[in-house]
Amino acid sequence: MRSWILALLFLAANSALAQSSTIPVWPDGVPNARPQAGPERLDGERISNVSQPTLAVYPAALDRPTGTAVIICPGGGYQFLSNTREGQQYAQWLSSLGITAFVLKYRLADFGHPAPLQDVLHAIRLVRSQAAKYGIAPDRIGVMGSSAGGHLAASASTLFNHPAGKAGDTLDAISARPDFAILMYPVITMEAPTAHAGSREALIGPKPAPALVQLMSVEKQVTAATPPTLLIHSQDDGVVPVDNSILYFQALTRAKVPAEMLVFEHGGHGMAMRTGNGTASNWTRRVEDWLRDRKLISQ
Repeated sequence: MRSWILALLFLAANSALAQSSTIPVWPDGVPNARPQAGPERLDGERISNVSQPTLAVYPAALDRPTGTAVIICPGGGYQFLSNTREGQQYAQWLSSLGITAFVLKYRLADFGHPAPLQDVLHAIRLVRSQAAKYGIAPDRIGVMGSSAGGHLAASASTLFNHPAGKAGDTLDAISARPDFAILMYPVITMEAPTAHAGSREALIGPKPAPALVQLMSVEKQVTAATPPTLLIHSQDDGVVPVDNSILYFQALTRAKVPAEMLVFEHGGHGMAMRTGNGTASNWTRRVEDWLRDRKLISQ
């Protein structure tokens, strides 16, 4: 908790950490766009009915730029986006560490698969293509996601070359592979009984083909090319069972992908940056240690 309090104080003192811009993920037009999609909806911190994916840019702290970037995928069961708690707050914290953060607003259940995968992979390609503009290194671009956003980040980590994630434009020639991943209480499998039923139905429908279930059970898509990954989950998560992270960690280990997993006794689901969750409230400090160990932020 102490590290988060320090980050808040730093944010209050440094106006450079404020969001500076929002850029379209698809400047040349969204694939399979729906002319009658209707307006985007905002309910408190929740965003839904997304038809125009964007990236909200949070520049790195001016006194400590690291050249590292993170694309953040908020959770919400592929039905809405928890934009403040699992997007903006993460971005402000990462920015205070010298990381340029991008909060992805991606398409949801109204579109279903493969729209979210297309959005995250195109976002990675877009950021990598403009690395010099944002002062980041093209080989230091990671993804971070929570809950269903964790599934999307894990999908980017495993399906970065899959044809379903390509748009047929010039950016397809740029690698969409993330260089690292941070997965917060992620949905991983689409197989019962471990799958989160709401995320599964929102993404691949109520009666998906078995081949699609297998494809989007991302623990089955891990290879040696999957990037180094940090998993964070709570044993008492009553929404997305901790078995999701365990399955993914086991797959990473079999593929000899560098990985760490932090499982806290308490924290429940959707802990984000809330206090009062015992040792789980210090997860940001553990992430910072992992980032330093991987030379992604300064010592």
